[in-house]
Amino acid sequence: YWDANARGVLCGLTRDTSPKEIIRATIESVAYQTYDLFDAMQHDGLKPRLVKVDGGMVMNNWFSQFLSDIINTKVLRPKVQETTALGAAFMAGLQIGVYKSLKDISKNWHLDKNFRPKIATKKRKLLLKEWSVAISRTLSKNN
Repeated sequence: YWDANARGVLCGLTRDTSPKEIIRATIESVAYQTYDLFDAMQHDGLKPRLVKVDGGMVMNNWFSQFLSDIINTKVLRPKVQETTALGAAFMAGLQIGVYKSLKDISKNWHLDKNFRPKIATKKRKLLLKEWSVAISRTLSKNN
């Protein structure tokens, strides 16, 4: 949203809100922010058919499924989740001739789990509307 004055906000807190719920909201926000990126891409005419994810966070099946549900797109998790360093090693291998092409490197990618959207459209739209309200509160000039 590129608003330097925006601040983080937790909406809907009550005296009964537990740390568990705050952690869940934080994790959910990653999926919602990814949705915002997808929405921007779609406005530019690009509709990704799938997303390949990596990193420690995607080891959480609940998060990976929630991401798939929110972005309404297939999410593929590789067997090796920490692929940043691996990618750098592959690029070095390509440079020194261990691999002939990117196609050779791609043969090393293996699927661990495939997540497909399961959420009802109505529920997804409701969650995204709530996210939009939270964002508008954050960006409000009156906050």
